[in-house]
Amino acid sequence: MMTLLIFIIILGILVLGHEFGHFVTARMSGMKVYEFGFGYPPRVFSFYRDPETKKIKIVWGKGKSSLKKTISGDEQQDEFPGMLWSINLLPIGGFVRIKGENGDEAQDSDSFGSKKAWQRVVVLVAGVTMNVILAGVVLGIGFMAGLPADMSAGVDASAIVVEEPSVVIQQVQVDTPAAEAGIQFGDKLVGLDGVKIASAAQMNEYIDAHEGVEIVVHIMRGEEELNVMVTPRIIEGGQDPNIGVAIAEAGVIRYPWYIAIYKGFVAAFFGLINIFIAFYYLLKNLILGQGLLFDVAGPVGIATIVGQSARLGFSYLLNVTAMLSLSLAAINILPIPALDGGRVLFILIGKIIRRPVPMKYEQLAHTIGFVLLMGLVVVVTFRDVVKLF
Repeated sequence: MMTLLIFIIILGILVLGHEFGHFVTARMSGMKVYEFGFGYPPRVFSFYRDPETKKIKIVWGKGKSSLKKTISGDEQQDEFPGMLWSINLLPIGGFVRIKGENGDEAQDSDSFGSKKAWQRVVVLVAGVTMNVILAGVVLGIGFMAGLPADMSAGVDASAIVVEEPSVVIQQVQVDTPAAEAGIQFGDKLVGLDGVKIASAAQMNEYIDAHEGVEIVVHIMRGEEELNVMVTPRIIEGGQDPNIGVAIAEAGVIRYPWYIAIYKGFVAAFFGLINIFIAFYYLLKNLILGQGLLFDVAGPVGIATIVGQSARLGFSYLLNVTAMLSLSLAAINILPIPALDGGRVLFILIGKIIRRPVPMKYEQLAHTIGFVLLMGLVVVVTFRDVVKLF
């Protein structure tokens, strides 16, 4: 239950931050915003500032116009003359309703469709930008308090070492000895066959010498010490014996506040680059029929990772929150219909052909993209649930 609550809070913050980016830039561009929603409908209650009386009015429930299947901006404005701030039943994320974003009211001067192409692109990209900024802020706070970091290449002189490095599992490859043995992200590897392991090089050397031989891996998972059996082997695509894990000599470091902020944004930038690189290899392997090089998690899997990180400590939870924010940014900017990047793509196509893409074709593409994305989420979620049991 606590894992679910933490997951909902984190996801809510990330999505609200994303939507806040759309909201601010839309208002700055002179676009009318009908509604900023916390959570997803149905509405629990909402409020707005009456432009005539200047008083705040509260509306309980959905409101009359929400009872209809489709609501025009004019119909909502008749009932709620001011911009509506709504609190909705499903507490995951939020949304912003901008005038003319779906092609209706496109000719009005305060609508999305009437603005210049660069203004529309700025509004669409603002959500992604906010997620990157949020990741930088979270990592900056983490570096002030102390954040896990790969120390295999050493640390710069301004860093303060809070916890000495240990060999930590960063990723577990699917269908490998480590995955079959139940080794998980965040596990600390403390020994092999009773031999203490203090570095990644020492671990790799020991595994190289024990190809095809069952060995005991001693790990720490939180406060619990576990011993699991694995047999190193050459994994498809590799040349040396392996158990199928990515490791790092991770310790905890912190910086003075004025350096921590800078380091947070640098880490966010390189984290985003690494996510795009991971997407490239993921697509490449799928196209070449080589399967998944690493596991892909849906909502259930992400919630599980958040729960594991929370158990490891607050600093690990900050790390995962930042990576989720960057992942949300990276996915949304991809030129896929139904995502922000897909909508930017249609604007660019319109500029190239020197006329807007007919709205019916764009909406059809977004609908198909949304259905395919939801289908993918269902498939990945099913895999996550199967793995849980």
